[in-house]
Amino acid sequence: MRATILAVLAAAAVAVATPAFAQVKHIQNSNPGGIADAVWVGDTLYVSGQLPSPTKPADRATNTPAVWGNTTEQADSAFQKVQAALKAQGLGMGDVVMMRVYMVAGADGRLDFQGMNAAYNKYFGTADQPNKPARTTVQVAALVTPGALLEVEVQAARNK
Repeated sequence: MRATILAVLAAAAVAVATPAFAQVKHIQNSNPGGIADAVWVGDTLYVSGQLPSPTKPADRATNTPAVWGNTTEQADSAFQKVQAALKAQGLGMGDVVMMRVYMVAGADGRLDFQGMNAAYNKYFGTADQPNKPARTTVQVAALVTPGALLEVEVQAARNK
């Protein structure tokens, strides 16, 4: 009896002490900044921050607000990029479980949270896609791209 108990305890100790391993796969397609576009860890996809595309690419060098559009236009552009990154990996916006939005204040010194949410609400909590992720939105002093008002980063999970 005592030997059986010791054997069970030893097996339990080994099971608890054995670390879990997840397959890691780096997706590196187009990002010129020296970072991965996304990284799979097990069934979770971590998508690098997506900045908006300029609404007037020909004038990009000027980096004026008109080149980038307003907050709603920028958010829509960033969400389109998120959607494309997810689609390339066989996922959709409904698979997003966590989102972080980094926002810069506009010329008036205020965040256009309402403008960002106008774009967000086109992709999340709709009749076609009712899921909403956990989300954090924070104000930052600046982003790496002058003129950009926001950057969107997501984690998505493959539904088994």
